[in-house]
Amino acid sequence: MARQAGQSAGSRNGPATALPQPPPQQPRTAGAVPHRGQVLTTKVGLQMPTQMAYDEWERAGRQLADVLDSSSWWLGDWLVYGKDHYTDRYQRGIRAAGLSYQTLRNYAWVSRRFDLTRRRPTLSFQHHAELASMPVEEQDLWLDRAEQRQWTTKQLRGAIRAARQSEQQQSAPTEPSRRLEVPGSRLQWWHKAAEQLGVDFEQWVMSTLDSAAANALEDLGNPAERPDGLAERTRPVAVSA
Repeated sequence: MARQAGQSAGSRNGPATALPQPPPQQPRTAGAVPHRGQVLTTKVGLQMPTQMAYDEWERAGRQLADVLDSSSWWLGDWLVYGKDHYTDRYQRGIRAAGLSYQTLRNYAWVSRRFDLTRRRPTLSFQHHAELASMPVEEQDLWLDRAEQRQWTTKQLRGAIRAARQSEQQQSAPTEPSRRLEVPGSRLQWWHKAAEQLGVDFEQWVMSTLDSAAANALEDLGNPAERPDGLAERTRPVAVSA
């Protein structure tokens, strides 16, 4: 967003620049002249008029937000150009400008991932940063969704997280249920048998079932190895009714 030069602040804080002002509107009622003043930006803050209409104050906020968001792209593109054209000197330029290399490097990475033709003016730099690590096709898909649904950066991040969780759930193999519904009376009966034999209940259940499975397979002429070493070492325990 281009900024128009305004009057000098006249102080040691450096020259002041005026935010662009919209064309004047017709007064709503005859004889009413709305007060208008410039918001001046300086190196250390804003110089604001003593009286300012709410609409003007709100408009200035939007313009400042646009400048802040655009500056991320500007700085990223600036560093990309410097690295591409002044490989041995661009860091000297960063120091001379008094900028943070770490911050610039993050901006430059996003700028490289999105050339000018693919950047969406209706979305912020942070929207693009959320998608920078994705393949180009996915980037465009999520940019379309964020633009059409007017998502904030937080909403975009949440939608991406939900989509990834859904993909993980769909790709995870479905394990068979290990829960066996057993009547309470029968379970008590089994516990009593294990106690009388002086063995652990779970160990007794596994040994008994392993023994029954082995006998069934042998009777069918299809003997098979036991699934684990514990069943091999544990002698099956018979239960008399």
